[in-house]
Amino acid sequence: MNRLTIRLRLTALYGLLFLLGGALLLGVTYLLLAQRLGSGTGAQVFTGQIGPGVAARDQLYTMARQQLDATRQDALNSLLTQGGLALLGVTVIAVGFGWLLSERALRPVHKITETARRVAAGNLHERIALDGPRDEVKELADTFDRMLDRLDGAFDGQRRFVANASHELRTPLAINRTLIEVALGREGVTEQTRQLGETLLAVNARHERLIDGLLVLVRSEQAITVHDRIDLAAVAQHVGTAASAEMDLQPAPTAGDPVLLERVVQNLTDNAVRYNVPDGNVWITTRTIGDRVQVTVANTGPVIPAYEIPVLFEPFRRLRSRTDSANGTGLGLSIVRSVAHAHGGTVTAVPRDGGGLVVTVTLKLYDRSVF
Repeated sequence: MNRLTIRLRLTALYGLLFLLGGALLLGVTYLLLAQRLGSGTGAQVFTGQIGPGVAARDQLYTMARQQLDATRQDALNSLLTQGGLALLGVTVIAVGFGWLLSERALRPVHKITETARRVAAGNLHERIALDGPRDEVKELADTFDRMLDRLDGAFDGQRRFVANASHELRTPLAINRTLIEVALGREGVTEQTRQLGETLLAVNARHERLIDGLLVLVRSEQAITVHDRIDLAAVAQHVGTAASAEMDLQPAPTAGDPVLLERVVQNLTDNAVRYNVPDGNVWITTRTIGDRVQVTVANTGPVIPAYEIPVLFEPFRRLRSRTDSANGTGLGLSIVRSVAHAHGGTVTAVPRDGGGLVVTVTLKLYDRSVF
């Protein structure tokens, strides 16, 4: 019973209550009619009008009583049979009306569910705005709308803060880079000063990458408004050639923001190269499976325990065993996950046998009729 939908359960409950009520009414009618027809007064009155012959009167009384009993039983049996059939027929009709009424009663719930799905897809500007009487469903919808208002305001404030902070930090970093480069370009710079300047440039470059990653992360968490056709195989070909990766590329057309999707493949490949063993390999694969497309990047890096993989997708989280973590920002896989989710896709990572990581991004297949 728990596996049935609410609509089916409401319909079954309505039909059962109608059937029980009708059966109770039929039973009460049967008892009242049986009590009314149970007396033999009719036979006594009838035989009382016969002459004084006792034997003839008794015989007639017996015949009249038998006839009345047969008529009474026929009437009761007819009531049960025809009343039961009528009750079943009316119950079927009542179940049909119950199915229609339950659909109408659950229509506001369906509207709430559809809005929640759109919100889960990344559009926090959606609202239910349910019309109708001030009942429990209306109160639930209004509460949900108020919650969305607060969430929308909180996320907008967070995005504005990150975007403004990143923008404000870019200018001083650019000035710092320019000043250091000018200072290093002067004549007579000592070797110690040059080493210090190169170290400062490396730190400055890492901060610039961090800010750029934050901007991309904020952008990927917003609703995707660009749905251009893009083949992941072409993107992987471009990125993989620059990284000297081994490639097995099959057509994998999808739709979305080309800049963000290219960033996905770029981040996966950069991670595979950065956290690889000396003289290790990097593999990039694209393919189409049913109504989905996949891009997979694997490497021959160090052994990674399966329980530590979820940490990789958290912002600013890196494994302690990764020796080159100082050169990263800790946002690469976080950006990959956010972009994949914004495009209605998923990302999974599993340890590779012998060491390394296999990361697979699954997206929707391009459909001309939809986009």
